[in-house]
Amino acid sequence: MRSWLHSYKLLLKWNALRMRAEIPVFLALQTVIASGIVIGFSLLIPEIDAVSALYLTTGAMTVSLITVGTVLAPQIVAQQKERGLLDYQRSMPVPRLAMLAADATIWILVALPGLVATLFVAILRFDLQVSMSPWLVLAVPLVSAGSVAVGYCIAYTVKPVLVGLVTNIVMIAALMFAPVNYPAERLPEWARTVHDWLPFQYMAQAIRDTIDVPAGGTPLLPFVVLVAWAIIGLAITSRVMTRRI
Repeated sequence: MRSWLHSYKLLLKWNALRMRAEIPVFLALQTVIASGIVIGFSLLIPEIDAVSALYLTTGAMTVSLITVGTVLAPQIVAQQKERGLLDYQRSMPVPRLAMLAADATIWILVALPGLVATLFVAILRFDLQVSMSPWLVLAVPLVSAGSVAVGYCIAYTVKPVLVGLVTNIVMIAALMFAPVNYPAERLPEWARTVHDWLPFQYMAQAIRDTIDVPAGGTPLLPFVVLVAWAIIGLAITSRVMTRRI
């Protein structure tokens, strides 16, 4: 365990130094995207009630995390594969999960300012009243981990030239056709059934129910589903990374 933690710390430092030029750009991009979703989508609805405001706010926060994990992260990995950096990483005498954890930590940190900015903008724009739960501290890393796990699974199993196309499809599906910014009841029954097995609605629910806790308390189902998706995605990614080159 001590060796794993030592490897994780070194890899985290190495990743931060390697991406020091890009991280400020990613931070600014995430802040603009997340805040823009709140303001832009609100223009489509002239009269926004408290429920719609909550969905738009937490949906924008969720989309921000999904963007980092399933768009930015896999596209960076695709670039690394093309430059041969992935082969170099796989030759390192470090645990593969420590490598993935160090990468995921960077992306979680990149997403955090966007979440704070989104909540701040929403409070000003909608006069939003929230009752945050301590579970939010767990919800954000879990949603991020689930997003990164899905993104890495795409990046490590799809050819680099196709990663951008696949991640954009995932992004459009999450933004427009998943119950993230609106209730699942608005979807056809077959679409609701599909999303019962996909992680997007559970990501949104985990954020929403910890930003504004429902009367019955924060449900555990979204957390369980996100843990399962993170484990599956990271297991597939780890398997691909440990294959013989």
